[in-house]
Amino acid sequence: MEYTAVIRTLGTAGEKYQTLLDSLNRQTVQPSKILVYIAEGYAIPKETIGKEQYIYVKKGMVAQRALPYHEVDTEFILFLDDDLFLPDSFVEKMYSFLEKNHADVISPDVFPNAERPFFGKCMMMLSGRMVARRDDGKWGYKVMRNSGYSYNNHPKSGIYGSQTNAGACFLCRKSEFLKIHFEEELWMDQMKYPLGEDQVMYYKMYLSGLKQLTWFHCGIKHLDAESTMVNEEKEKILIYSDFYFKTIFWYRFIYQPDKNMLSRIWSVICIGYTLGFTLFISTLKCNFVILRLKYRAIKEAIDFIKSEEYKNLPLIKKMI
Repeated sequence: MEYTAVIRTLGTAGEKYQTLLDSLNRQTVQPSKILVYIAEGYAIPKETIGKEQYIYVKKGMVAQRALPYHEVDTEFILFLDDDLFLPDSFVEKMYSFLEKNHADVISPDVFPNAERPFFGKCMMMLSGRMVARRDDGKWGYKVMRNSGYSYNNHPKSGIYGSQTNAGACFLCRKSEFLKIHFEEELWMDQMKYPLGEDQVMYYKMYLSGLKQLTWFHCGIKHLDAESTMVNEEKEKILIYSDFYFKTIFWYRFIYQPDKNMLSRIWSVICIGYTLGFTLFISTLKCNFVILRLKYRAIKEAIDFIKSEEYKNLPLIKKMI
């Protein structure tokens, strides 16, 4: 097996970036190249293992991944964020699972939702954001009609099928990735906070007919390069971006590609419940600042859907 490791970065992850590079250097199957796509205007990091090649590209979570990858001359690409720890035989095992299951894309369970506290799971379920499911032996993550997702609450170690995953790490063929034309989704980089790009990417793969896998309990660690401190202003940005994204994702990837009228009506009910519930909670708390913020995000998302910019985007086609 030959593969190229591609990393998107701002070059500011420091020791966590060094941990990733060291992890790649210890892999039982070494990458042919390590290509680092760094945002324009940022300095080349001092951390190194002496094998990286840096390429400056436009800044953005989508812009730094939705690339033609002309520099890649291997069949497979290992896509990475800059703040991960990978076990030594990680890539070798990922490839074997991919081949054994005749799949197109494999991602580790980077953020184990099954480990959430019970109260948190209940609140997420009521809001429709995330819903825990029993282990059916088949599915890891599934996208729901309200733009949220459901997850396996008790996954065993090993492989499950999925419709979405975390975008921090995945392995697939270069040709399969290019098929989804991820560059069509650059509208996400215009949001105030880069939210949901991984769900868009994976679900677009799923709708395109690519078979996806999630590898649970694999030993990968996310090292949180970005500070987890959230101040009041950042929280508002996150809330706005969440509702803006949720509205557009629902229309573009769930409602619009669906040609069945009854199915469309059910999708409308689902998104109506989710948006209505959260607006009701803000009203109940008398938090009218957040209520107006959520309402504005939904309205501006609808305005974008009506815009010429959106109408010029190629329609999403369901190949499943």
